Amino acid sequence: MATVETSCSDRKGQGVETPVTYYRLEEVAKRNSLKEIWLVIHGRVYDITRFLNEHPGGEEVLLEQAGADASESFEDVGHSSDAREMLKQYYIGDVHPNDLKPESGSKDPSKNNTCKSCWSYWIFPIIGAVLLGFLYRYYYTSESRSS
Repeated sequence: MATVETSCSDRKGQGVETPVTYYRLEEVAKRNSLKEIWLVIHGRVYDITRFLNEHPGGEEVLLEQAGADASESFEDVGHSSDAREMLKQYYIGDVHPNDLKPESGSKDPSKNNTCKSCWSYWIFPIIGAVLLGFLYRYYYTSESRSS
């Protein structure tokens, strides 16, 4: 059963109350047929029934995820910003707060901390380049001495 609650402010922060419909995951799980397909992506519920025939990846991909949390699959594919924008027209509500998973492993790029060990991407090549420089210099200075 869906529950409707109001939030105290809208996206613009003007204090306008907007109703939010919450759906339990059990209810979303029932919507997994060709007649009605619902998905959860990052805690938001989408009715994508009308989008089945338009999906570039085919309807089979959507049917596999129907009635479930498709956040990981959505991010793994690497959808464009246009695809993310299109989601808004299929939005019907949010997952009930009691059904939400902790967001520690979230792959949502807007919520994800960029990189916890980014230094390893640039420090190892620099160390390697410095070592190669020393080896090159050592090789040529020792070769010039032997000549």
